[in-house]
Amino acid sequence: MKRFFYGIIFTVLVLAAGGFFYLKNGYMDFQADQKPPALERKLAMGAMDASTERHAPDKKNPIEATDQNLIEGARLYLNHCAGCHGIPSNRDSQFGKSFYPPVPQFFSDAPDMPENQNFYITQHGVRYTGMPAWSGTLSETQMWMIVTFMSHIEKLPPVALKELEPPAPAPGAPVAH
Repeated sequence: MKRFFYGIIFTVLVLAAGGFFYLKNGYMDFQADQKPPALERKLAMGAMDASTERHAPDKKNPIEATDQNLIEGARLYLNHCAGCHGIPSNRDSQFGKSFYPPVPQFFSDAPDMPENQNFYITQHGVRYTGMPAWSGTLSETQMWMIVTFMSHIEKLPPVALKELEPPAPAPGAPVAH
């Protein structure tokens, strides 16, 4: 029985050393323009979901989904999130797709996490993905405004959607072709 446990310990050490050697000597490809393999997506997303669920405080969203709050959330989203996560007229941001893993496109696939978890991710970011921690840039109220906006992204009132439209060209400005 003792040899069996030594065998297990030896096997674990060999696997760890092999993995270290594999990574340290550059055998793992870190190109960001490749589609993540299915196993990596499943493991990474599962780990991120489990971590978020475990660490996100059980906070209730203090921001009511009024038209004015959704408008303000849309403005914040447009200024801080839209470049990566898309807008109605650009549902699949090419910039967001260039990340590894690709950034979720919220107008094609609305966020489905509870609000406290979306707040936690907005506040703290996600390592190795390019998702920054917004707590150093936005106030807690602003982050909740964005979360409120994202929670209603599939049923936004027209006044909030209007905030996401590209500005009309100035009169007399040349038209791009």
